[in-house]
Amino acid sequence: MSANARTAIGRLVNEIEETLIAVLLGLMTLITFANVIARYVFNANLLWALEATVFLFSWLVLLGASYVVKIHGHLGIDVVARALPRGPRRWLTLVAAGVCILYAVLLLVGSWNYWAPFVGKQAWYEVNDIRMPDWLRFIEPILNEGEPYEKLPRFIPYAALPIGMALLMFRFVQAALRVWIGHAELLIASHEAEDMVEEAAGSADREN
Repeated sequence: MSANARTAIGRLVNEIEETLIAVLLGLMTLITFANVIARYVFNANLLWALEATVFLFSWLVLLGASYVVKIHGHLGIDVVARALPRGPRRWLTLVAAGVCILYAVLLLVGSWNYWAPFVGKQAWYEVNDIRMPDWLRFIEPILNEGEPYEKLPRFIPYAALPIGMALLMFRFVQAALRVWIGHAELLIASHEAEDMVEEAAGSADREN
């Protein structure tokens, strides 16, 4: 088991994150396929399909940013860090992790400040095309003074912002802890990009 998933909260976040990403990909594929069939076979159009796909893709990108931190998939330049001895390299990496955490905190604060009004004074704001599902109408007396929503309230799709940034901050804290306790030396995978380029070049040479 990886260091990311050794704690109960780590396992829970892993399960939620990976499940959401899989569901989002599946829903995007199904909606896009259904819209293509409706347009080219039945000469119709799902008006809500484009907006739904955009929102799903936004969730996918924001959740994917934290997931890629977990799997060390972000690109980085490690020339300076690898030129240093082990001790200074560790401290430089911790400084970089601190900067990343600070950046994630700023993004979280900004995204929260943007999203929070949509569950307050602007709770009546709706999206353009996605109709309000009946199973969500229990929120109408809580947030919309009992008035029915015709379309989906914006705070639901826009929640991707604070949730995504909270997960990003969590993953950067995890990465910093791995470096602190000695389970990792850098925040990124070592020379993964170079290895992939070399592998691709080798495959091309073999084909020629």
